Amino acid sequence: MYKLFTDVMSDLPLEYVAAHGLEVIPLSVMVDGTDYTLEADPAAPGCIDPTLFYQKLRAGVSAKSAQASAARVIEMMRPYLAAGQDVLYLAFSSGLSGTCESGLVAKDMLLEEFPERQVVVVDTLSASLGQGLLVYLAVEKMESGASLSEVAAFAEETKLKIHHWFTVDDLNFLRRGGRVSGAAAFLGTMLSIKPVLNMDDEGHLIPKEKHQGRKRALKALADHLKDNCLDPAKYPVMISHGDSLADARYVESLLKDQFGIGMRLINLVNPVIGCHSGPGTIALFFVGDKPRG
Repeated sequence: MYKLFTDVMSDLPLEYVAAHGLEVIPLSVMVDGTDYTLEADPAAPGCIDPTLFYQKLRAGVSAKSAQASAARVIEMMRPYLAAGQDVLYLAFSSGLSGTCESGLVAKDMLLEEFPERQVVVVDTLSASLGQGLLVYLAVEKMESGASLSEVAAFAEETKLKIHHWFTVDDLNFLRRGGRVSGAAAFLGTMLSIKPVLNMDDEGHLIPKEKHQGRKRALKALADHLKDNCLDPAKYPVMISHGDSLADARYVESLLKDQFGIGMRLINLVNPVIGCHSGPGTIALFFVGDKPRG
C-alpha cells in the first residue's frame, strides 16, 4: 500500500482531493503583514479566501509567499509510514520554489526513521493545474492498480509533456518577480502589450511572445494547444485563472468552438503563484505531443 501526496500548488479542488484520498501539503503566504496558510480546503482555519486575496492585490496590498517546510512534510508523512504504507510525493517545481527540496530533506530523515519503507519524491517541474494535471493522470494510474514505482516512473516520463501556456493582465507583478524589466513593464502597460509565457524543461517560467491586447493573448493560448496537444479527446485539458473566470470561460469557448475540446477542470490560481502572476492570470494546461521545450 502507498499514499499519494502532492502540495497545494497543484490547484486541485477540495472535492477532487477528498474523492481520491490525496494528501496535500500546505504552503503559506503573507498578505499585508499577516501570515496565512494555504491548504486544499480554502475555508480551513488560518487560510485566506482566494477571491479575497485577489481583491487585496487589486487594491495594492503587498503579498509574498513561503515554501513548505521539511518539518511540515515529515509531520504529514510520518503517520502513513508508521502504519506500514509507503509514500509518493509529486512536488511543486524546483525551478520556482524550495518546496521540492523540503520534500527531499524530509524523505532522507524519514527513511532513517523507517528504513523498511519507501518514500519517493518526484519533482514535477510543473505548477498550478499543470502540476494538477500530472497528479490527475498519476491518480488514474494508481487507481488502475499500478504500483508506487510504476506511478513514479510514469510521472517522470510524463512531466515534461505537460504544457503550460499562460498570460498575465498586469506586467508589474512579473516586474516584481524579475520576469520583465521595469522599462518593459511600463511600456507594455502603456501599449497594452500582454506577454505569453510557458514553462521550460527546468521548471522555470519563460516569456515566449508578446501580443497587443488581452483578446489576442488569450487566443494565442488556444493556438498553442492546437499546435501541440497530443490527444484532447483522450487527455484532460485544464485552465486556471487569477480571479478572472470570464476570461477562462472565453478560452474554454475558443477551444470548444474551434477544436471541439471541453475542459476537464477550471480553477483559481492559488495565492502563492498569484503573488507573482497577479489578478487576471489565465493559464492553459494540456498533454503535448512532444516535450514542451
